Amino acid sequence: MKVGAGHLTYCTNIHPGETWDEIRANLGLYLPQVKRRVSPDAPFGVGLRLSEVAARALGEPAVLQEFQRFLRDEGLYVFTVNGFPYGPFHGTRVKEGVYLPDWRDDARLEYTNLLADLLAQLLPADGPRYGSVSTVPGAFKPNAATPGDVALIVERLLRHVAHLVTLQRAGGRRIVLALEPEPCCFLETIEETVRFFDEHVFTESSVSRVAELTGLEAAEAGRALRSHLGVCLDLCHAAVEFEDAARCVGLLEAADIEVAKIQVTAGLRVPCVTASAATALEGFADAVYLHQVVERRSGVLNRYADLDEALRSKDWRDGASEWRIHFHVPVFLEALAGFHSTQEFVREVLALHRRRARTEHLEVETYTWSVLPARYRDVPIEEAIARELAWTREALE
Repeated sequence: MKVGAGHLTYCTNIHPGETWDEIRANLGLYLPQVKRRVSPDAPFGVGLRLSEVAARALGEPAVLQEFQRFLRDEGLYVFTVNGFPYGPFHGTRVKEGVYLPDWRDDARLEYTNLLADLLAQLLPADGPRYGSVSTVPGAFKPNAATPGDVALIVERLLRHVAHLVTLQRAGGRRIVLALEPEPCCFLETIEETVRFFDEHVFTESSVSRVAELTGLEAAEAGRALRSHLGVCLDLCHAAVEFEDAARCVGLLEAADIEVAKIQVTAGLRVPCVTASAATALEGFADAVYLHQVVERRSGVLNRYADLDEALRSKDWRDGASEWRIHFHVPVFLEALAGFHSTQEFVREVLALHRRRARTEHLEVETYTWSVLPARYRDVPIEEAIARELAWTREALE
């Protein structure tokens, strides 16, 4: 739905389903209900999540045409795609497997090319000026430890940019690939992300490679890199990394890196980790998703790849640690289960965006609904989604 000069939606990865038939059934069930609650008289945007299997099925002309009819009949439009999880994302162990295949692998490139092809066909002619596809931040950090790993990541990103250039040349809309920094990943902090763009993307060698792949002149190839490759700023991830809101958006702006999408998300914040807090946190240590922990202790940040690992550590027992935890919680909750959320960081970024828009795409993404403690799942999911969207719209307006 339109909010100011931008578009606000929620990511449909909250609904379980990996095949297109499963996804399509959930879209038909939930999207009209959410729209009636938050945008009854105006078109409502969709943040589409497609597994690789579902994307291939949707690529069939008859299937795509049926989905386009559904969107048209229900007053819906797709403007952004979550291309982060390639495979199963619900009901089974996901953990660090969510990053695979990563950007070292041709399978990730082929999948993301397909998502861009689909989005180019789904974007409405009178809708947003561009489409966005969010993706893994290169790789899980241990899998991008060598210069060779980084070179593989860069090469595939450049080949994807070339694909997006070809799409736009064919009369399609501009599609932006949005790398999503995340704790314990190759691109973890905003500072690391800016460095990566400066040292590997906006370089003479990368411009030359895009020119070679597309036939563009060097100046045009340089513009294509900035036009088709940007960042998805996930506010939970940034808050978990103890980022400063103004510095965060300022660094990206100074580096001329497009914020293609902001994911409006909140995580858990534990100002002082105690034995009782640790016991309560065990309820959030599920077997499905990776819940990275960043600990601030005497001004130093320490990282744990998962909540279980952090709970097994010893340092927090003296009560001198603050934890931020990558566990998406509803953005309308300032506190839960005796803990704080990182809602204040969300408010700060949205206030900056309200004063001057940083992106046209905003997406609420609380995908952890099924693993939240039971007391926070006592309302229908469509009501919770609508409440998150209403809270976000109020913060923006």
